[in-house]
Amino acid sequence: MKKQLIFYVFLISLLAVQTSQAQWRFNFESGVVFSEYNDVRVPGDVGTFFSLDDDLSSLDQIYYRLRLQYTLNNRHTFSALFAPLTVNYEGAFNREITFFNQTFSANTPVEAAYQFNSYRLTYRYEFPRKGRFQWGIGATAKIRDASIRLNSANRTEEKTNVGFVPLINFRAEWFAKERLSIVLVGDALASPQGRAEDVLLAAYFYPNRRVTLKAGYRILEGGANNDEVYNFSLLHYAVIGGIINF
Repeated sequence: MKKQLIFYVFLISLLAVQTSQAQWRFNFESGVVFSEYNDVRVPGDVGTFFSLDDDLSSLDQIYYRLRLQYTLNNRHTFSALFAPLTVNYEGAFNREITFFNQTFSANTPVEAAYQFNSYRLTYRYEFPRKGRFQWGIGATAKIRDASIRLNSANRTEEKTNVGFVPLINFRAEWFAKERLSIVLVGDALASPQGRAEDVLLAAYFYPNRRVTLKAGYRILEGGANNDEVYNFSLLHYAVIGGIINF
C-alpha cells in the first residue's frame, strides 16, 4: 500500500503542474516475454539451487507497461512508470527441492510463478539535439514488488520481497529520417549485492505530431545474492507500443 501511495502522489503532483511550455506524453507498450534463465536459491545460503527454466518449462507471457511523462522546456523530463510482470512455469523437479520453509518432492508436478512488478519515478535531463543525435541522462527511484511461488498438489510456498532500488536512467535517439528514429533507453545499475538492467532498443515512427509508434526489443536482467535470497533472471521482450502527445 505504501509503495502505491507514493506512486499515485507523484502522479497527482505531475498533473498539478501547469505551464505553456510543457509537454505531456502517455507511453504504452505490450508484447511477449520470453524467459532465458531464472536461477533461484531461498534462503540464499542454505536453500536448494534450482533453475525455473532448466528444471521446469516457462510459458510465454503477454505483458504491458504504462508510463506518464512530463517534459518542461524541452530539457527536464519527469515520468512515472507502472510495469507489472508475472512469468509462469510448470513441470517437475528431478530431485528434492528445499525452498524457503517447504520441501518439494522429486517427480511431482509443480507450478511456479515469478512476479516482478515495478513502480518507477524518473527524472532525466535532455541535452540539446545536435544534428541527428539527441540524448539525456538522469536517475530513477524504483520500488520492486517481487515474489517467487511454488505450488504442488499438497503444498505451496512463496517468497516475497519489496524493496527500493536506485538506478541510472539514460536515453539516446538517432534520427535516421524525418519520421523514423532509433532509440536506446533504459535504467541500469550494478553493486556488489546485485544488479539490474532494463533496456529497450526500438525503432520509432512518427506519422504525425501527436502520435509515435514503436517496435523493438527489451532486455530485463539482474538479481540479488544475499543470505535471504539468491535469484538472477534474464527475460527478453518482443515490444510494440505507442506514445500519445497532448
